[in-house]
Amino acid sequence: MKVHILDDWFDTLRGLPCFDLLAGHDVTVWTDHQPDEAILADRLQDADCVVLFRERTKVTRGLLERLPNLRLISQRGAYPHVDVAACTDQSVLLCSNKGADGANHAAAELTFALILSAMRQLPQQMKAGNWQMGVGRSLRGRRLGLYGYGRIGRVVADYARAFGMEVVWWGSEAGRARAKVDGETVAESSAAFFGSCDVVSLHLRLTPETRGSVTAEDLSAMSPRAVLVNTSRAGLIAEGALLQALNAGHLGAAAVDVFDSEPLTDPNDPLLSHPKLIATPHIGFVTEDEFDKQFADIFAQVNAYAAGAPIHMINPSVYAP
Repeated sequence: MKVHILDDWFDTLRGLPCFDLLAGHDVTVWTDHQPDEAILADRLQDADCVVLFRERTKVTRGLLERLPNLRLISQRGAYPHVDVAACTDQSVLLCSNKGADGANHAAAELTFALILSAMRQLPQQMKAGNWQMGVGRSLRGRRLGLYGYGRIGRVVADYARAFGMEVVWWGSEAGRARAKVDGETVAESSAAFFGSCDVVSLHLRLTPETRGSVTAEDLSAMSPRAVLVNTSRAGLIAEGALLQALNAGHLGAAAVDVFDSEPLTDPNDPLLSHPKLIATPHIGFVTEDEFDKQFADIFAQVNAYAAGAPIHMINPSVYAP
């Protein structure tokens, strides 16, 4: 099969063990991001299969209609960036191991690095023109609120407890029930959760149901010294609410790895340039170890399709062996 891999910005995949899984295919790796749909379609004209690098490129109906040879899209995880109905209409099979085993430890590690950075003012300490710019805060004895009782959140909870933090949870009714069954502490209400935590970290999938889950009212309930961390998806926070909270002094700091528009490279963007924001460029999953794990799944889907036995099908009605 002619396989095109999009958005491998640092040409990482060819050097990983998982890349050997594609040995029997004609593979093209694109190491830039191409936002122009017409140019992208021209690049992919001969593609039988497109491999997506997380959510870096949106797959729209317009793009699919320009790709008559495309038969398979292979990716991993959730797919809010893919028009599944259009895939079905164009007879393109989408395969995605949405229920992949194991936690994303890379994302959990970055989450905790951002918590430490915010509490100890690490990015700012040597940039203020002085030897020190202020006094940070220890984690021991402070309360970490985790929004979303999933695999990544539970790993972050383990890290927090190792640092002597108290952990409290919030999330969907079903998630809160699972946390209680597991003996975890669940806040009495959303207001109590946001109002009592020194740090709140978001760990939800972005779906139509979870979009905008964190409201301006939630953020205004937080302590003016509290920290909000988001390594999940920007859309979990109501549009504009984070910048509004920072400007209003409802938060002491925010540390985020995700933005509404990515890649975000404008140094004058009001959120990115905010003095109370610590930012990383969506690198929660960006480690060689995590890439090898995720793309082994993705490439296995390519091989399964080529062998006539596709796996992890999202729209199986389009597949005709």
